[in-house]
Amino acid sequence: MDIRNIAIIAHVDHGKTTLVDELLKQSGAFHEHQQVAERAMDSNDLEKERGITILAKCTSVVWKDTRINIIDTPGHADFGGEVERILSMVDGAIVLVDAAEGALPQTKFVVGKALARGLKPIVVVNKVDRGDARPDEVHNEIFDLFASLGANDEQLDFPMLYASGRQGWADETLEGARKDLSPMFDLVLRHVPAPALDKDKPFAMVTTILESDNFLGRVLTGRVEQGRAKMNMPVRVLREDGTVVETGRLTKLLSFRGLERVPVDEVEAGDIVAVAGLSDATIPDTIAAPEVQEPLKAIPVDPPTLSMTFRLNDGPLGGREGKKVTSRQIRDRLFKETEGNIAIRVTDSPESEAFEVAGRGELQLGVLIETMRREGFELTIGRPRVLYRTNEAGDREEPFEEVLIDVDEPYSGVVVEKMSMRKGVMQDMRPSGGDKIRLTFHIPSRGLIGYHGEFLTDTRGTGIMNRLFLGYQPYAGTIEGRRNGSLISSEDGATTQYSLFSLQDRGTLFVESGEKVYVGMIIGEHSRENDLEVNPVREKKLTNIRAAGKDEALLLTPPRRMSLEQAIAYIEDDELVEVTPSAVRIRKRYLDPHERKKRERSGGDH
Repeated sequence: MDIRNIAIIAHVDHGKTTLVDELLKQSGAFHEHQQVAERAMDSNDLEKERGITILAKCTSVVWKDTRINIIDTPGHADFGGEVERILSMVDGAIVLVDAAEGALPQTKFVVGKALARGLKPIVVVNKVDRGDARPDEVHNEIFDLFASLGANDEQLDFPMLYASGRQGWADETLEGARKDLSPMFDLVLRHVPAPALDKDKPFAMVTTILESDNFLGRVLTGRVEQGRAKMNMPVRVLREDGTVVETGRLTKLLSFRGLERVPVDEVEAGDIVAVAGLSDATIPDTIAAPEVQEPLKAIPVDPPTLSMTFRLNDGPLGGREGKKVTSRQIRDRLFKETEGNIAIRVTDSPESEAFEVAGRGELQLGVLIETMRREGFELTIGRPRVLYRTNEAGDREEPFEEVLIDVDEPYSGVVVEKMSMRKGVMQDMRPSGGDKIRLTFHIPSRGLIGYHGEFLTDTRGTGIMNRLFLGYQPYAGTIEGRRNGSLISSEDGATTQYSLFSLQDRGTLFVESGEKVYVGMIIGEHSRENDLEVNPVREKKLTNIRAAGKDEALLLTPPRRMSLEQAIAYIEDDELVEVTPSAVRIRKRYLDPHERKKRERSGGDH
């Protein structure tokens, strides 16, 4: 059977997953009566909520005796290494764009990578049934985008379809029959080349996706780059430097059929397959027949640049809101995560009952914490720290990122100012169409901690930021942190309206009346630079004089509520975020005020 391997590239919310659902239905991958969850490709709750694709997934359909493997790409630059590896498995790409919103920067990041790999994309303008659709202008925008990304003439001569994923049709013209998606299937067969790979060489494939399965153990997915593989054949696993990691057998060969993985007896060059039976192989190792000596060329995994301490929740409210509260459970869960997520590294911390978790950025670690919280874990999280290293000359180096920012012109000034405060150096500034400016910066990774929320506020939610790991460079000097101190509770109990009303003048409160607080918990931000201990649970002294309407006048300003990411970005070195299934709280690392003072005097462990 002929094969076509394509990636789908789209901005968040442009209808990629809905379209894939329709492709599956119309190709007969789903039976008439089969119940299919909406948005089959976004399988994880967090992906559905945030509307982002975190893990690349593979699905496959058959059309006119040709198997089309469709791979979903993550759009976020935190998952950038994954994008490059996905694109190395395919021979074509569908760029899906919303007919009203046009090409957005997140798409640019992945499209730029696809064009650089020499792929010739098919452009699909989706949602043309929207009232505010402007398909012709969007066509021109995409042409300009491809040109600005350095596309060659062949890539600029891209075929184009108009479509409505929700209504399940695609057509070459706007006035077409609008019947079904067969024009899209046919165009893929015509425009995307079959994999040009040698089936007669010894078997070899590069691992692109790694996941952990309760029944099969480690499952490694990739494209067979050469030769054929059979069930139970002996293989060996080679690292990028040619060292042999392990030898074993392919106990399971799985091919994609619709959304299912189905066991098969044999696969050949060009097939995208999942294999099981290996215990140490990881991304981007080469799995090959025993006679293969050299590993295949692969895209290396970006190193972790950020680390956080995950601790037991030892606060006074610990153990009341979650089901999984012991350090043993936390440890097992974190090490299980590393089996399927190569960008995360876990080590035991020198602190007791704590673990150092290193990853590619706040978004990635934030997703992990949020996932654990939903699974019933209680944790306390320390402030994110970047991972420094020392070069051969003994100088300290830190990770830098290249940041691409697309922003409306009026907001470019504030972005440039904030980035330079955070030691960002502007490399390029150019108009990117539609009164937008594209700014490129090189900035230390630690300068970006906590900036994303501020960036969205500064640009009224319209700015878009993409980050790429650039490499290690000399330490850039100190970056000013938060200026204000904390309001710290000096008592245990439930907050009272009377007490909070009197504290409002001291700063911004994070809690409302009737909330549980404890000694050492941070209940607000002080308006000055120092920390201040306050009593938020004080009751009003009752008198026997009735004053009409006195209490009704106690109007509280609504508290400032922080999301998990905002809280993690907000804390200082001597503070922790307490995360439970039902709450996110901020507290001092040492709850007892005497202990805190003692530590401060000794300049102790923060």
